[in-house]
Amino acid sequence: MRRIAIITDDPGWHGKQLCLAFAERGYAAEYVSLTACKLQLTVVDLPIVIPGFAEVLPAAVFVRGVPGGSLEEVVFYLDVLHALKLLGVPVYNDASAIERSVDKGMTSFLLQYAGLPTALTWVLRDRDEALAIAEQELRQGRYLISKPLFGSQGEGIRRIEKSTDLLWLTSSRGIYYLQRFVECTGEGYSDVRVFVINGQAVAGMRRRGISWLNNVARGASCECIELEADLAGLAIAAVTALKMDYAGVDVIQDAEGGYRIIEVNSVPAWKGLQSVCDINIAECLVADLLDRYCGQDQVC
Repeated sequence: MRRIAIITDDPGWHGKQLCLAFAERGYAAEYVSLTACKLQLTVVDLPIVIPGFAEVLPAAVFVRGVPGGSLEEVVFYLDVLHALKLLGVPVYNDASAIERSVDKGMTSFLLQYAGLPTALTWVLRDRDEALAIAEQELRQGRYLISKPLFGSQGEGIRRIEKSTDLLWLTSSRGIYYLQRFVECTGEGYSDVRVFVINGQAVAGMRRRGISWLNNVARGASCECIELEADLAGLAIAAVTALKMDYAGVDVIQDAEGGYRIIEVNSVPAWKGLQSVCDINIAECLVADLLDRYCGQDQVC
């Protein structure tokens, strides 16, 4: 049986869903941690050593997570994914897509470069300048969001609302990422997650937060929505700009009714979305990977 490597350190519900979807297509899927992989650049051996794939490399790799660590460790993990792709192994999403999206500064730059609407953003090294920007925004009656350059599920994010909050303005290993807070339309706090696969918006949900942070992992509720053309097109354009196979695109509708892209996630969770939509998202992801990269004319 052909075998797939699912890159993850925490398989959980998502890993199980992927394994079931791969099995339906006649593939066995095995969980692999990048921390256990290594490069072995000898003459007779496989150049990449992957636990469970000692004799032959996987037919394809589905990336569900890249571990954190030192700069050297993270670069090495991405090196493994880059090398797999160079050896002809389909990597979904590939290392370049992950690099573009895991770095919020580069994500914001690429979205702005593509002419897509997003929140005003500053990424800089100097703390005094970061404080000056924050103070100016506060004087003009605006809030700021301070985010770690790398991170997910709302970890390390703070909203700067008053001058005393500046005491909490922290850098992400020396880099400040500041974003103007976007007030959403309607009552309370909400945004939209659009799931895009191979250039198609396949499902969407509205997340309603118990605070201004609308992450499902932080208690936000989910409700299915019909994806209007403008919203779907914006999410697709964001994923295209970052050159991803699939992604979860977070969009907020501002007080004036316009859409702004908040984040593009190349390793998105979909448990909350799956709970409110009719399609099987794992099956859609697996079908896209296998049909595009492991079809009859491919090597899988």
